[in-house]
Amino acid sequence: MNILKCFSVLFFIVFSYHLPAQVIRQSGNQFLSPEMLKLQNDPNGNPTVLWIDQGQELWNANCVKCHQEIKELASAVVRYPILKSKLGQASKVWNIEDQIIDCFGKISQESLSTEHQNVLALSIFLSDAAKGMPIHVDEPNIKKDKQLWQEQMIQGAAIYTRRQGRLNLSCTQCHDQNIGKNLRSDIVSPAYLTGFPIYRQSWQTVGSIDRRLRACYSGVQATVPSTQSSELRALELFLKKRSDGMLWDGPSIRR
Repeated sequence: MNILKCFSVLFFIVFSYHLPAQVIRQSGNQFLSPEMLKLQNDPNGNPTVLWIDQGQELWNANCVKCHQEIKELASAVVRYPILKSKLGQASKVWNIEDQIIDCFGKISQESLSTEHQNVLALSIFLSDAAKGMPIHVDEPNIKKDKQLWQEQMIQGAAIYTRRQGRLNLSCTQCHDQNIGKNLRSDIVSPAYLTGFPIYRQSWQTVGSIDRRLRACYSGVQATVPSTQSSELRALELFLKKRSDGMLWDGPSIRR
């Protein structure tokens, strides 16, 4: 086992299992108010149902010819991010929206953004179909990809623990050390990725994991990385691996 792999494994074990005692492996849904939780669990009243319906229409029109079994493809929701490369390009971390964008490009030659409504609708449709599946992010088997994956994991962990912005705060200070406390109108929950995309009442629409992470950067008044950036992908990879074994909630709602 090389030095980089030893460091990666040691860092992840220490970070994951020696956090403050109040860190608990719970979905953010368990920190919703009774009213919000009721809305989350209402199959008709939950606002994400509008995007689920749109996603199903897109699935039937564009995807079903190649991917006939929705459950099989939905399993990608709990396995991504992954390392992937396009022909002639180096491997990099892809999340589920990146994959959807790539598929749309092959079908229609369109170059869509992460927050495009069609991308979000398909992502939410797949997320809903994956509800209840255990999260399981695998390290790649190919040697050269293993090293890159470990480097990305280390980078994601470093971002998570790094103080930044004018407020000089790190992710871990909020999401490990102040769980359950009020932050404006929200209750701080642990940083586990168990349900995206999300519908935020403050946005009055749905948003990807990119948008949510970028909002956190903005909240601590740090330089906000661009959507689909390698920094966001490394952080998402770390957070998703941190959530390994937890059950996927499907699309979620927040204030």
